[in-house]
Amino acid sequence: MNTSRRTHRTAWLAIAAGAAITLSGCTADGSGPSTAPVADIPFGATTPAASGPVESIDWMLPAEPATFDFDIDSGAAENTVFANVCERLMAVQPDLTTVPHIAESAEWVDDTHVVFTIRTDATFHDGSPVTADAVLWSMQRHAAEGADESDEYGNVTAMEKTGENEITVTLAQRDAIFIQAMAGNGGMVLNPRVVEAQGENYGAPGTPDACSGPYTLGEWKPGTSLTITKTEDYWDASREVLADEVVFTWADQSAVVNALTAGEADGSYLDSPASAIPLQSVEGVSLAQGPSTNAWVLLATERGALADERIRQALSLALDRAGIAKAAFGDLAQPSKTPVGSGAWGYERDAFEAAYEELEGAPASPSAEDLDAAKSLVAEAGAPEAPIVIASDGGSVRNVVSNALVAAAKSIGLEAEITTIPSAQYGDFYSDADLRGEADLFSDEYYISKNDPVGFYKNGASTATVNFVGFGDPEYDQLVQQAFAATDDSERAELAIDLQRRWVEATPWISVSQSPSTVAYSSQLTGLPSSAAYLYYPWAADLGAAQG
Repeated sequence: MNTSRRTHRTAWLAIAAGAAITLSGCTADGSGPSTAPVADIPFGATTPAASGPVESIDWMLPAEPATFDFDIDSGAAENTVFANVCERLMAVQPDLTTVPHIAESAEWVDDTHVVFTIRTDATFHDGSPVTADAVLWSMQRHAAEGADESDEYGNVTAMEKTGENEITVTLAQRDAIFIQAMAGNGGMVLNPRVVEAQGENYGAPGTPDACSGPYTLGEWKPGTSLTITKTEDYWDASREVLADEVVFTWADQSAVVNALTAGEADGSYLDSPASAIPLQSVEGVSLAQGPSTNAWVLLATERGALADERIRQALSLALDRAGIAKAAFGDLAQPSKTPVGSGAWGYERDAFEAAYEELEGAPASPSAEDLDAAKSLVAEAGAPEAPIVIASDGGSVRNVVSNALVAAAKSIGLEAEITTIPSAQYGDFYSDADLRGEADLFSDEYYISKNDPVGFYKNGASTATVNFVGFGDPEYDQLVQQAFAATDDSERAELAIDLQRRWVEATPWISVSQSPSTVAYSSQLTGLPSSAAYLYYPWAADLGAAQG
């Protein structure tokens, strides 16, 4: 889906962390965003390979799934389950790269046409073949007006079957992100017969899945549990499926931590790195972190106090990001200069790393020189007449971020105060202009579903729906268009780095920290990815016994 969506929507978009736990931490190592935040927790794309199969796994989710019709809506809970059940034209790998899957190839044949060649050996769970007709039907469903994945097809002008196993997509302009998008829910391949037989009930408890993956949707007991079972005669013989079944239950993060501590659950992908803090000393629980695109940010609204970019720049210079990382995450997250995690560096990584190191204006901890520069910016711009208002929902992470912003403002001669918005309403900041009128800044954890920074930096375009503060730069807009059209990785990286620099200089949002993907699991198990790939990759198939 569109990478500029929010809180409860399809991954990898903004999600609230906010677990109510006591925060304590380790010593920050000061490393850059491409390395592990804390040496005590292994960092990498995957955990060590499993040595054998297991019968059943009890896995915890942050919430009960609402629907498995991904054209209506989805979030972390839904994706964590159906990453194992449904397959897509392309496939996300644990290192967050993408490879062909149901499409055995995807190729640009000219500037505006992509051809997907559909493999001929895949079968749906009912035994029927995955055909080009089913793929075309699925893509048309995802692209339909109002469908949750329709924004992935924004540049598409036509889709048609052009061969027995071939789909040709016509786009209004070259779009370097489109093929990657087909590794997300916009590329999910469904069985039309199953979907149409269920009608409006499709995706609800008691209805079958319409998929082809290594697991099949089993019993869903609303309010209690949901089970997926190993697919009989799964078509992809190259993938060994180790767990016979996975039983999902759900709870808030404090209850998840308690269940893991008591040995009542086998694992969970944690909503926030902070949730791992009390688990570090629990015998029998292993922890791992991996790359993600997640970043905590402060989004400026159109309320007015931050309309002058010099005020935004001043606050960015004065913000104690290292202090936030320690107080909110126990140093299990890192100070960040940019609003997107380094997991987005899916190509030309060395170039992105070098450019990141050169960025200025978002220090981990403000120096005396940073504070002097911030005060000068305030003097030039003039302080807002009313106090700057930062919104919190009362959760531990947002409270830390909000108090740090208030302290930063005070350190450079600005007034700031906190307003508390109920957590159930907090996500409406993205859609409710009246709510945004109550605060100049609100904090959130934001992520994108593609391993390409261009997928994030489009949020700074003058037409972007989340460019609330009204940042406008014709050159920036032009660079966004050029970056989307640049299918050469080196060329696109140059453009993305230019966009990154312009974003940090203008600070339409204030970057706070990068949040690695964090998983807690029984020490008797291993093999699953530790990266954010779990939202699309069939992680349960790799999860097995730690010892033979």
